Amino acid sequence: ARIDAMTIEAPPTSPAPRPARDSNGRRLVRILGALMVAVGLGFVGYFAWQYWGTNIVAKQQQAEIKDVIADDWGKGIDGDAIGLLRVPRFGDDYEMPIVKGGNLLGKKGTDALSKGVAWYEPGAKPGEIGNFVVAAHRVTHGEPFRDFLKLKEGDEVFVETRRKIYTYVLRNDGTDITVPFTTSWPLADVPDPERAGEKATEPVMTMVTCSELFHTDNRSVVIGDPASTEDKATDTVTQ
Repeated sequence: ARIDAMTIEAPPTSPAPRPARDSNGRRLVRILGALMVAVGLGFVGYFAWQYWGTNIVAKQQQAEIKDVIADDWGKGIDGDAIGLLRVPRFGDDYEMPIVKGGNLLGKKGTDALSKGVAWYEPGAKPGEIGNFVVAAHRVTHGEPFRDFLKLKEGDEVFVETRRKIYTYVLRNDGTDITVPFTTSWPLADVPDPERAGEKATEPVMTMVTCSELFHTDNRSVVIGDPASTEDKATDTVTQ
């Protein structure tokens, strides 16, 4: 007898289980992705704070300090602030408080630079024999010296104290002098690298800032000579 062959299908089989390490790999990728997103958001938040948040806070502080200055002067006292800085090249309404900054290094200098224009405390005060040095940021913390590089030789700079208004005239443009941040002669009594160590015989003003909008190890410098002093009480001017 003839027996026809029969086709017998094998029962379906379950897929082989994937190695556990594949699942662990995907989990690791997800974790790394989440960390990268978090780090990215952190950087965005940091830069947003530095370039926008600090400006908002600094401008509020500057307004408060100017109010305190006005109140102190109204009471006939000098107070903690040195005075007010006006630079027509920066705008007709430009007015910044000048606060004590110590030697501009350390916490005191950092705090002062975050509030406005910082005075180099070991140096001379406005109108005194010696070098009256001020420094400020070009970006962040209110950007007091944002337009520093627009300064021109012959520009006037005004410093108002409780009793007097001092006018200085710049010797150089804002782009003329760029030095490493380690250079010390701009802070000397006579801010001239060829006259290092000389004793000052007349007043002078030096303004210092970062030479670029973003991080840099250089500083831009302008120097001003006294042009006139106005006595606010008698309204007389001495040349």
